Amino acid sequence: MSAVGSDDRRRTPVWILVAIGGVLGLFYAYAIWQAIGNTVAAAQIGLNGLGWLIWIFAILMPAIVFACAFALSWRRGTGTYALVLLTGLALVGVFWLNVVAYTSLNTSAVIG
Repeated sequence: MSAVGSDDRRRTPVWILVAIGGVLGLFYAYAIWQAIGNTVAAAQIGLNGLGWLIWIFAILMPAIVFACAFALSWRRGTGTYALVLLTGLALVGVFWLNVVAYTSLNTSAVIG
């Protein structure tokens, strides 16, 4: 018999969570790396305030989403953890496509 309130379920080993977070974290890091590269390339053309705001937020967005996804899901089990991180990665991808589309179609609005 177990005591009232004790958790009989087995805990997920930490190494599995680290492996999932590490593999998916590399994709988030790639998004950050691409945003930095595109910010540097766009800065050589000359950006105005809106352009800097867009590209700096494109750098920060993957880190913010990863931190939120990690905080929301790391105690909820392996499957949920992986799905929340993948969902966050999909959100980053959609945001990235929006940034690229906006800056490509409205170049005069972001260069000074």
